[in-house]
Amino acid sequence: MSVIGSSDPMGSFLDYAPGFRRYLSGLGYSVWASEKHLYLMVHLNRWLEMEGISFCDLTTSRIEEFFYARRLEGRSNLRSPRSLEPLMTYLGELGVTPKPEIPTEPRDVFIVNYRGYLTSERGLTEGTARFYLYVARLFVMDRPGVTQIEWASLRAHDVTEFTTRTCRGRSISSTRQVISALRCLLRFLRLEGVTDLDLDQAVLSVAGRSPSLPRGINSAEVTALLDSCDRVSSIGRRDYAILLLLCRFGLRGGEVIGLKLDDIDWKSAEIIVTRKGGSRDRLPLPADVGAALADYLQCVRPQVASRCVFLRLAAPIRGLGNTGTIRSVLDRACSRAGIAYASPHRLRHTVATEMLHAGVSLSDIGQVLGHRGTAVTANYARVDIDRLRAVARSWPEVVA
Repeated sequence: MSVIGSSDPMGSFLDYAPGFRRYLSGLGYSVWASEKHLYLMVHLNRWLEMEGISFCDLTTSRIEEFFYARRLEGRSNLRSPRSLEPLMTYLGELGVTPKPEIPTEPRDVFIVNYRGYLTSERGLTEGTARFYLYVARLFVMDRPGVTQIEWASLRAHDVTEFTTRTCRGRSISSTRQVISALRCLLRFLRLEGVTDLDLDQAVLSVAGRSPSLPRGINSAEVTALLDSCDRVSSIGRRDYAILLLLCRFGLRGGEVIGLKLDDIDWKSAEIIVTRKGGSRDRLPLPADVGAALADYLQCVRPQVASRCVFLRLAAPIRGLGNTGTIRSVLDRACSRAGIAYASPHRLRHTVATEMLHAGVSLSDIGQVLGHRGTAVTANYARVDIDRLRAVARSWPEVVA
């Protein structure tokens, strides 16, 4: 039974209900799940009428009020603002969206401008930009000012104090990430003209280095990882293709998520990988990786409009959300294989060390891994103890 009956007030908002139903079906929602979202649409429309506001005037705070009222009524499902995501996405694709909320608080305005700089000028990936914004929020909250952020009094000792406080208890790797984010923020302040000081020079480099050598996993563990996938089930075939890309190319999680159907050149047996910063590398497609991708695409992947290679297999069917999805795939595979969790970064080390042991040059390894310079790739030479032993000079003997 349809939730949009003749007794329902058919305003302009509810005129989109039939199209929304088709949209949900295309995302893989069952009939019952689609009905629940349509009920939510009707409930929102009635609440807007009771409040005397239009859909175009719907704000984040108003949405929170709606779901608060929905929970008070004892509704048992779709009780959080995230529940509106399918509806808002559908209406957004049609150009029917609430008026964008313009930030008025000085700190919010600054963060919005900085986000634009990170994505448009710096070209940072979503994950990196998110962390840089996290550091920026911490730094901005330190600055005095109510109607306007006080930047004029910012000095090097403020930067040093913030760095010391924020990095306390962090690992060397995590501290370096904070330092990079902070330097980027301080350079932005100089570009914006809010300070005439080169305060990024006050951020000192992190002393020390990680004492551990790059650690991969051995070939037996790689085999166990791949063999753990159920090649009969849909999710097993998808995850097997993902794991092969990680184990053969050493791709980053974001590079797997960003892979599009047009990036696979079947005629040339090549794959195009979009790296950090937007550069694109063309790599040869091994036979086993190509076979796994073909099996997934022909037999498992849902037929939807999305051009992403890897999709969710449950509604809403769309591209994988973030790198956390790839880590989850690896976590499940490691548990099945009975080995310790191996991150995508460890699999990059695995690919690099295997190529190094096979006699591949560092420049070629760097090309496969997408390194911008040879200095990063050279770090993998530290794991080849046998080669280092061959060129090492003998320790001088002490003559009595």
